[in-house]
Amino acid sequence: MYRPDRNGRGILRINEMIRRNDIRNIAIIAHVDHGKTTLVDGLLRQGRIFRENQPVAERVLDSNDLERERGITIMAKNTAVTYRGVKINIVDTPGHADFGGEVERVMNMVDGVLLLVDAVDGPMPQTRFVLRKALQAGHRAIVVVNKIDRPNARPNHVVNETFDLFIELGATDEQAEFATIYTNALKGVAGRSPLKIHDSLEPLFDAILDQIPGPQVDPDGPAQLLVTNTVYDDYKGKILIGRLRRGTLRKGQAVARIARDGSVIPAKVSQLFVFNGLDRNEIEEVAAGDIIAIAGIGDASIGDTIADAQCPEALPSIAVEEPTVRMTFSVNTSPFAGREGTHVTSRTLRERLYQELERDVALRVADTDSPDAFIVSGRGELHLTILIETMRREGYEFQVSRPEVIFKEIDGVKYEPIEQVELEVAEPYQGAVIELMGQRRGQMRDMSIRDGGSVHMIFHVPTRGLLGFRQTFLTATRGEGVMNSLFIGYEPLAGEIVTRSNGSLVASERGVATAYALNQAQERGTLFITPGTEVYEGMIVGQHIRERDLEVNVCRRKHLTNIRSSTAEEGIRLETPRVLSLDDAIEYISDDELVEVTPKSIRLRKRLLTLTERQREQKRRETGVKS
Repeated sequence: MYRPDRNGRGILRINEMIRRNDIRNIAIIAHVDHGKTTLVDGLLRQGRIFRENQPVAERVLDSNDLERERGITIMAKNTAVTYRGVKINIVDTPGHADFGGEVERVMNMVDGVLLLVDAVDGPMPQTRFVLRKALQAGHRAIVVVNKIDRPNARPNHVVNETFDLFIELGATDEQAEFATIYTNALKGVAGRSPLKIHDSLEPLFDAILDQIPGPQVDPDGPAQLLVTNTVYDDYKGKILIGRLRRGTLRKGQAVARIARDGSVIPAKVSQLFVFNGLDRNEIEEVAAGDIIAIAGIGDASIGDTIADAQCPEALPSIAVEEPTVRMTFSVNTSPFAGREGTHVTSRTLRERLYQELERDVALRVADTDSPDAFIVSGRGELHLTILIETMRREGYEFQVSRPEVIFKEIDGVKYEPIEQVELEVAEPYQGAVIELMGQRRGQMRDMSIRDGGSVHMIFHVPTRGLLGFRQTFLTATRGEGVMNSLFIGYEPLAGEIVTRSNGSLVASERGVATAYALNQAQERGTLFITPGTEVYEGMIVGQHIRERDLEVNVCRRKHLTNIRSSTAEEGIRLETPRVLSLDDAIEYISDDELVEVTPKSIRLRKRLLTLTERQREQKRRETGVKS
């Protein structure tokens, strides 16, 4: 391969591609809760990253509070260990398809993957998603069967299921001949056979060196790096992360930033870092093949190329699947607005949402006709819920609408997103769950009995039918059911789906809820609040037992007489209210309701607060008159 020299005279020969055997770049991919982050903990400990007396938390890479609370990985993270003189760059990726944007980016940085599967559950819906992305990128995989100590472990069956999945996803012959390692990540042990487990993770380390190829690079070509991730440092500003594809980069070097629109902007590398354990170590120069971090180019975004200043060539940008669900984020307009948040204006809300686009390539934000409202689209309900919870903890106060699916029109026909749902329930609840799925236009594709006696079912269901379904499912299975879903494509509109059959109990006036009033209200449905809760007109305080909404006065007090004392309310026994989490609240609301989100509270409210306004709007809809 030839190119003009830097002075534009003659030609220079670029060296042939070579393979670096002193580096391995791998990603660990798995379904949620299959032990992926725990396995990374073991690799770090046995890679001698920590001092002997250093206290180390479990799931050390789950540094985000939300990740620790929910037990899931949300953001991809980089770390590195050295084994037998070979540096192994490890990327811990999210296991949920809603964060697929993270997975798709990671595949641009690595040369192979560890596919982690549970020894009981086997390949799950999210496993299918992340594996498909890895195979499409041409990567080889090592299958790691984890949790082999579980009582119902069936490692051989799981390996066969995984092989079938490889074939189903179109793996090449080379990809289908994967190595298999059996592990107990919690104890930090592994082996090449479930019957012969080594007392460390050494068999896994050896498999990585043997099965995953080193990066193939052009060490003497012009520098080229695709920005795959960004993090922010209070002292260094924005830090860009990616794999150096070719050439070398030096501290202080002049480079070119090639934006996604093709424009070329001069830039300069102020600092260079490589990963070592949980740290970023600053270095003077780095060669092609390594995963590195760059400081000093603050205006760069994910998908940009950092290239040689004299010979700038762009790498293909990151392609991410389109969103399937959207919500409206707007300024809080309730009577309690501005009480609890520090960021309450439309300007700060807009800045924060557009700032998120720099980190999350799967997110979309659009302005609306109103300056106070924005449409935010994502890969699923969880994707958007995590953003809402993150903003809430940062001090933002706003309100969000019910999630709605994004339809497509193809050749004049309306299409909607479809998901594959896998449900595992106890046998007594099987009939109730099948009935619920039928109501939501679900089509059963498979059903089997697991070893423990539970029933495993697979359905194809419109995404519309899954909005608000999780709580109904848990209620029908007494909290014992397990549900996982994965977006699989678009199909023609399935027809009308009723996702909520109960109305709401709506506060009729502003004040403080009393036990006396709540005691009367609980006869009409399930309460969401407790005595002493401050409410306003139009705020949702419970779920009605009937289909329509019901206005209730939850602030009424018992009149005092010579017989009734002020302590009479102490004898009232209220049922335990249903306290809604953010996820529950978003699942619960209907089209004419909103969730008010503040750093301290989550409230449900009607979009139109007064009964008169709602009655007027209802009349307009019935008569077809536009508001």
